[in-house]
Parts: sequence; C-alpha cells; structure tokens
Amino acid sequence: MFRENSETALAKLEKHLSDISIRGLELIDPQQLTQAARALMTAEHDAVAAFDEERLASIIDLYIRTGIQVQSPGYMGRQFSGVVPLAGVIDFVSSMVSQPASFYEAGQLPSAVERIMAEELNRFIGYDPGRFTMVTTSGGSLANLTALLAARNEKLPGYWSQGASAVRGQPRPAIAVGADVHYSVARAAGVLGIGDAQLVRLPLNKQQQISVGEVRATLEAAERQNLKVFCMVASAGGTSVGAFDPIDELAAIAEERDLWLHIDGAHGASLLVSDALRDKLRGIARADSLAWDAHKMMFVPAPCTMLFYKNRETALSAFRQKASYVFEEEQDIYTAFDSGPKNFECTKRPMIMTLWALWAIYGRSLFAEKIEYLCGLTGEAYEILRADPDFETPHRPEANILCFRYHPAGYGGASGKKLDKKALHHLQVAIRNRVKSEGNFFISKVDIDGAAALRVVMMNHQITAEHFRMLLSEIKRTGRELIESDESEEGTGKA
Repeated sequence: MFRENSETALAKLEKHLSDISIRGLELIDPQQLTQAARALMTAEHDAVAAFDEERLASIIDLYIRTGIQVQSPGYMGRQFSGVVPLAGVIDFVSSMVSQPASFYEAGQLPSAVERIMAEELNRFIGYDPGRFTMVTTSGGSLANLTALLAARNEKLPGYWSQGASAVRGQPRPAIAVGADVHYSVARAAGVLGIGDAQLVRLPLNKQQQISVGEVRATLEAAERQNLKVFCMVASAGGTSVGAFDPIDELAAIAEERDLWLHIDGAHGASLLVSDALRDKLRGIARADSLAWDAHKMMFVPAPCTMLFYKNRETALSAFRQKASYVFEEEQDIYTAFDSGPKNFECTKRPMIMTLWALWAIYGRSLFAEKIEYLCGLTGEAYEILRADPDFETPHRPEANILCFRYHPAGYGGASGKKLDKKALHHLQVAIRNRVKSEGNFFISKVDIDGAAALRVVMMNHQITAEHFRMLLSEIKRTGRELIESDESEEGTGKA
C-alpha cells in the first residue's frame, strides 16, 4: 500500500515539476473548492473504506492545481520558494520515520545534524565557536518571539517569574524597531506583554533602512517618555523592499546603551553563504541573536528556521521551567544535544534534515549560485525598469526583492491632470489584482511612502529577464486598459 500510494504521488509530482509553463495563481471560489474537496471524501462511515487509487490521484491533482505555482517562471510574488527536489524527498522520509527533534532520544540524527549545521553556518556569521548556539523553530515569527523572550528575561530579570510586577515603579519596558518592521515582531511584543504602544519606531532613510543618524535621538526621546528600551530589532532583507539595515553601526549603538540586538534575517541571512553578497550583513557577529529562514533563500520546504545566539547561556534565558516528564534531572552526553529547553516547541519536526541533506550532498555552492543568480536577475530587472519611461522605481534592490510603479510617461488623463498619489495608489492595486486574476503571473504589492507599489520577489531560477519583460508588457496593457476605462467613466459622468 505504501508503494502504491507513493507511486501515485510521484507520478503526479513528476508531471508537475516538468511543467515550466508561465502560470500564476488560479483562484477558485472557496465555496466551490470546499464542494470539490467534499466530493472526494468517502461515503463509508461504518467501516474502513477500501483504498481508492483514483480518489487519491484526484486529491493530489486538486492539491497541486490550487496552490501557488512556485516552480513556474510566472511566480514572482512571495518569499517562499520552490524546493530543491532532494529536499522534498528528505521531507517525505521525515514524515514517515516521524522523529520529533526537540530531544535527542526521539530524534538522534536530527539533533546531531542541528549541531553540525550550526557549526557550518556559523563560519559565515563569525560567533565565537565555543560560546554560540543555534536552535531550529517552526518559522521566523516563532524565532523572533523566542529571541525577544530571551532578550526580555536577560535584560529584565524577574519578569519571567513575576510578570510586569517585576518592573512596577520603573520605566516601562520597550523594544526599538524599524518603522516598517515585520508584523511578527509587533505581535511578539504583544505576546510578551510589552504592547504596541511600547514599540519605539526608528525612522527610515530613503533606502528604507533604519536611519542610523536618528537612532540615538529617538531612543533619548523614548527615555523622556518613561520608556526603557532593552532590545533593538534590525532587519537583514526586510519584507517590504528587501532592505538591509546597517548592522555594524546599529551594533555600536546597542553596545554603548546595553541593548540586546536581534537581527530578523528571515529572508536575507542566506546571503551569508555567498562570498559576493555577504557584506550586506557586515557586523552580524556583533548581534546577540539572528533569525534565519532556510525555507526562503535556501530552497527547502517550510518551515525551516534557525535561531542563532551569540551566547549559549542567554538561549537558556528564554524558558525557565522544570518538567520531569521531559527534562532530565541528570545531564549526560545525550541530553547535551536536547534543544527542548531552548525552544517553545516540544514536538517539533526534524526540519534541519532537509537543509543538511542538501548541504551534505551538494555543498555550499548550490545555495550560493542560486542566490547570486536571483539577486543578479533582480538587478537586471531594475535596469530594465529604469530604461522604461512608463515605470518608476522607488528603491534600488539590495537582494532579490524589487518594487516599482506603472506611471505612464506624459499621462494627463481626460482632464489633463497628472495622476496624484491617491490615483497612482489605486492604479497599482488594480493592476496587481487584474494581473493576478488573469493567471499568467503572480506578483504582490506593498505600500511605500503612502502609495502602493508593485512588488516582485525572484525566488525561482527558471525565471529570466525575458520573463520579466513579458510581465511588464502585461502590466502596461492592463494599466492602459484601466486608465482608458476610468477616462470613459469620466466622460460619461460615472467617475
């Protein structure tokens, strides 16, 4: 039965991976999809139903067809990637052998491999080999939460056991973040009892990076508002435009003010494995913690996130508990490999196995070459846009995320007026929605300086500059149609 099930799935997946046609996202009415899924369910309720290979094949077909087509050159919309096939195979094995990886006795190889990959990747981070540690978490959001929890407990002793009463009568604890920090950090602040009102927003420069020259003044203003900043969060490859905050300069400020510096490198930390791109994270060894998503730019199945700490002792600050049913009273050579005391999860997938298998078999260059190609392609796309008067580019890409707007040259509209910010915003949103619904390309959008911009994320090495030009042609056609439609409505008084 296992072989029959597997062969059915393999045949479907092989066909799927072989199809590199240009396609985006086929959105189906949720009610229709629910009905289609229900129709695939057995009507047998009183006994175990007989295995139905056709039913299984239909389930797999529906699953594949309704997902974002991450293997297609038309996919340029999000930060998760198609996976190196071998990583999918190892994930399949992990599902079958079922070895939870928070404790050595339950997942021996995953626990040992976690230590190996920590040492391998730390060669590019530069922490003291005898002091640092790494733990895997199910996603960057959980890694950010865990790091901030460690920071709070380290900088605010007593908070874990006493809660907010530990700082009663003192300035309110606060976290300093970039103005466009990922929402998971704001959520983490809420979970930790810090609260959104105690997030100190650091101004950004024109490149959407934290403006170093304004950090000290912002922190001093926070102090005057009775806030005690204990942690600063910077981004390495921010979600909006892929900006890399100046880590080295921020580390200097964090050190002089005794702040914990956490780097949300969920997207961009992978550039560390590239000799050509590593300098984007200059100063990373000065950070107290680093979140790194392998399911983004390391091309493995989600989730696979690594949380690095400069000091292994502070990793143990995140959680201070006793539980006789899992935590051993006496430490030995086996429990030394347990990650349970350092992470939120008890039952945790052996997610590191997919990354280690690729690293073990192909080596670093597999990742470096793919990352360098995608970043180079994004730079080429930027130059294509700059040469076209119908587009504007609000930023120069630092990695593989590029934002731009369709703003046709010389457009005056029926009234002779140029597009104002509001009209420009609505045009980008309408273009993105139309392009997505037509199903050839899948792109995203983001607000920059109060107006929407179209956003592409190059995550698939099948994409070429020619595919990007095809996307621009579709955007131009769509934009012209939308503008002409608006002009027509103006002429009839319907606008």
